[in-house]
Amino acid sequence: MSAIKTRLKEFKLSGIYASYEERIKYATDKSLSYEEFLEMLLEDEVNNRKDNSYKKRYAKARFPYCKNIEDFDFGFQPSIDKRIINDICTCQFVKEVRNVIFLGPPGVGKSHLSTAIGIKAVLKGYKVLFTQVNEMLANLYFSKADNSYYAKLNYYLSPDLLILDELGFKKIPAYSADDFFEVISKRYEKGSIIITTNKEFEAWGEIFADFVLASAIIDRIVHYSTIIHINGPSYRTKDIKKKGGIDK
Repeated sequence: MSAIKTRLKEFKLSGIYASYEERIKYATDKSLSYEEFLEMLLEDEVNNRKDNSYKKRYAKARFPYCKNIEDFDFGFQPSIDKRIINDICTCQFVKEVRNVIFLGPPGVGKSHLSTAIGIKAVLKGYKVLFTQVNEMLANLYFSKADNSYYAKLNYYLSPDLLILDELGFKKIPAYSADDFFEVISKRYEKGSIIITTNKEFEAWGEIFADFVLASAIIDRIVHYSTIIHINGPSYRTKDIKKKGGIDK
């Protein structure tokens, strides 16, 4: 037994290694054939590798928290068509290299929805990266100091799905607007994007302090996009009301 488990470890068959003794007992009790026993062990290995692959992709996605679509209160936000969200959660848009844009005021669930969709994409085997817009731009800006810019740019270009959160919460410095355009233009028709923003498209010129550049960015993002406007109350206000923090 020990010699077999040593071999399993050498061959990096960790799924079979973990279940081997339990499977031997099960196969003996059920009088399984050699073929059935081998099939069961191989299934353990496949499942273990899938699980490890998911865990690695999830960690690399850098989600700020775990938010599932099942936890979203659609009744609180009737402006959202649940059927459209469920369709997006199939992640067909990632396969088709399309984008999703969530527009709405703070607190209406944009980040929750984008995270939940990102988790669905990870479950389906896609590489995902979640980042706040200003964090991404700061990383790109500072990477120029040590000549790692193109490596850092590739970091944002390589995922199947890039989630850009909180566009418009802070004005983008002029020196970073070009970097944002670089990411958008290089992902155009090559990788999907989800953007959450509290600004309507008409105000994007103010975000980038350049209306021509903003127009070029919008043109590339909107071309293959599902745009979801969320008009409703803040979930944070809802939670405060429940605690009796403000008048109802």
